[in-house]
Amino acid sequence: MNRTFTIRQLTKEFSVTARTLRFYEDEGLIGPERRGQTRIYSVRDRARIILILRGRRLGFSLAEIREYLELYDQTLNVRQLQHARRKFEERIAAFERQKIEIDLAIGELKRSIEEVDDRLADHKSGPLEMVHEAAAA
Repeated sequence: MNRTFTIRQLTKEFSVTARTLRFYEDEGLIGPERRGQTRIYSVRDRARIILILRGRRLGFSLAEIREYLELYDQTLNVRQLQHARRKFEERIAAFERQKIEIDLAIGELKRSIEEVDDRLADHKSGPLEMVHEAAAA
């Protein structure tokens, strides 16, 4: 007998809402079986949910995830694997660019904190300090 899962089990396991799983179903990314109003998810659906959530976490669009899932469903050939590898390299490059931008922003914020600290030190006994003392009282 093949293992199956309810929507409740999967929402709990993956910390997603039922609405999210229904959205993925509407998008054709998963295809649970129906028994009346109840959705029954297969091991295949569960595996696809793992891939979808991983793809989303890594910043892939739903179209890119769909493309990857189609590769996952097929017998992979060299061209398909090379295509998947290229997509992964593109995502790494995008993350590396974002990391550089984030590092620059962090550096700017740290310099701004130093400037504020210097100004606070220069105004210890000035009006700024009195405001601080009044707030502490």
